[in-house]
Amino acid sequence: MTNQDLRAELTENLDEAEWEWLVPHMLRDAVIVVNPELDLLDVGVAIASDNVSEVQIWIDEALIAKPSTTQMTEWNSDRAKRFNTLIVQPFVLVQEKAAA
Repeated sequence: MTNQDLRAELTENLDEAEWEWLVPHMLRDAVIVVNPELDLLDVGVAIASDNVSEVQIWIDEALIAKPSTTQMTEWNSDRAKRFNTLIVQPFVLVQEKAAA
């Protein structure tokens, strides 16, 4: 599958979710927070195509990471908090949506 095909397939998986819906994924340690300066689809394509070098750069620069304790505490106190989400098995990539 080409990156374009992969991108098209992943585009169909882009969604929006409340924190409440993400908690089960959080409990299985599958949530990855993507910095808002990155494109969620770009990250999804890199992970799905096993682009280790690009993903490692983002990890090293803390642009993608597991949620911090502070973030989880904040999100647990606002269960209606909304996120842009992208499922790339076995992970759920999330970007916090700005408050409206």
